[in-house]
Amino acid sequence: MQAGEQLSAWCKTVDSVVEELSVKPDHGLADAEAVRRRAKFGPNRLEAAKKRHVLSILKDQFTGIVIVLLVGAGALALLMGNVAEAIAIFAVILINAAIGFLTEWRAIRSMEALRRLAKVSCVLLRDGLVRRARAEELVPGDIVQLEAGDLVPADLRLLATTRLNVDESALTGESMPVGKQVDALPAKTQIFDRSNMAWKGTAVTRGSGRGVVVATGIQTEFGKIFEHVSEARSHQTPLEKRLDSLGRGLAWAVIAVGILLAVVGILTGREILLAVEVAVALAVAAIPEGLPIVATIALAHGMWRMARRNALVTRLSAVETLGATSVILTDKTGTLTENRMLVTTVLLPDEEIAEFEASDGASAELLDELLKTAVLCNGASLHKGSDAPGKAVGSPTECALLEAAAARGIWQEDLLQVNPEVHQDPFDPDKKCMATVHEMDGRFRVSVKGAPEVIIGLCSSQRESGAVEPLDEDERRDWLERVEQLCERGLRTIAAAEKIADSPDVDPYAGLVLQGIFGIEDPPREGIDDVIERCREAGVEI
Repeated sequence: MQAGEQLSAWCKTVDSVVEELSVKPDHGLADAEAVRRRAKFGPNRLEAAKKRHVLSILKDQFTGIVIVLLVGAGALALLMGNVAEAIAIFAVILINAAIGFLTEWRAIRSMEALRRLAKVSCVLLRDGLVRRARAEELVPGDIVQLEAGDLVPADLRLLATTRLNVDESALTGESMPVGKQVDALPAKTQIFDRSNMAWKGTAVTRGSGRGVVVATGIQTEFGKIFEHVSEARSHQTPLEKRLDSLGRGLAWAVIAVGILLAVVGILTGREILLAVEVAVALAVAAIPEGLPIVATIALAHGMWRMARRNALVTRLSAVETLGATSVILTDKTGTLTENRMLVTTVLLPDEEIAEFEASDGASAELLDELLKTAVLCNGASLHKGSDAPGKAVGSPTECALLEAAAARGIWQEDLLQVNPEVHQDPFDPDKKCMATVHEMDGRFRVSVKGAPEVIIGLCSSQRESGAVEPLDEDERRDWLERVEQLCERGLRTIAAAEKIADSPDVDPYAGLVLQGIFGIEDPPREGIDDVIERCREAGVEI
């Protein structure tokens, strides 16, 4: 593989990938080989294609027609002996440059500080030894170990997985974690369906895995996006265009008026030198010395206001451009929404519960049993007493179920003490469901959850008011219609079912009792409705 090439690892077997990368999965690269490859491929980090230098920032402060005119006016004033006026003009130029330079330099320093904070470490295998290293040291061929909570440090072809789920919202915008496996995929598989790959910048939410690095730095999928953004052409803002237009107009006007006054003075019998001096003086007076500094101060003030709201702007001109925005294209997940899942609706056989935290009466028992199934058949974790949103660790969907149960006083660790897990059938993307088996008073409780259309098809009965009733085809269709209504409201749906067995070796997906359906959403950020409405009132399309 040559530097700059992208290895199409998803359509190749594990053996062919490691052979092409010349690495032994159980030994990793030798340190000497890693050094050679790093010299070839470069460090595993993203850098802007054009890094702004201090001198470049300073130079930008002296561009523009108006600044050129001011320099010319200052020079003419100095030649004519008007030292005080020349000093005033040059002082304006320097103050304007200082404000612009300091403002942009502080913003760039802040961005660099954020990049330093974002450095990631990883666990890799080198020379047969497992070690922790900085992510930027990775090279193609390195063997990397992934655990829940890790950020993926480079593009990896997965070699082994154990219930591995990865949050790819940073790359694809999809909030649901993706289950991973190791089998080869068709060559035309799109990036969001490449389940045997783990992409740089994504996060492991559940399980563990091991992969071989196939791309680093700018060659990663995230790096390609970064490169496109970095190399985007810079255009003049509307204000810059107007100032340049004003400057050109002033330049021609000043020249024309100066020539006209000089000619009139000469024709009326005045001394040639005096006529020229008067013309130059009027030309200098016509140039608006305060315009650049007023514009710069206004933009700097806008930049500081945005900084107080945690928005960093690296160029002053961008502040004015934001004010001319007419269309905003935005991702939904994590931008308009909180990027966390929340149970908002529960479907029971005879009712729909929205305020389930306060539910009581006959439905309370059915609801609690449903939540217990969701807690037992769950790969996430939530420690007792940590029921605040965001305290659960694992898949966002499974975290939402644990938090919903905790709101009713049902805790995972309490249930597992009474009903310890004896077997688990991990989530299978093909089956679209998972199952766990737990001890229960000498017998075994089988808990199952998954896609409603799958779970409903696996169930032969349903729990209704404490009794188990047969589930016929008409009732199955009714359940599916209710699920469709939730989907039309923008909710994700998960069904839960259970059964009691005499042996832990029973088929977990046969003869199930349907308990209910969860409606889950990624809630919008607080105040986002008002923000969108204000944008629309301002004439901005979203």
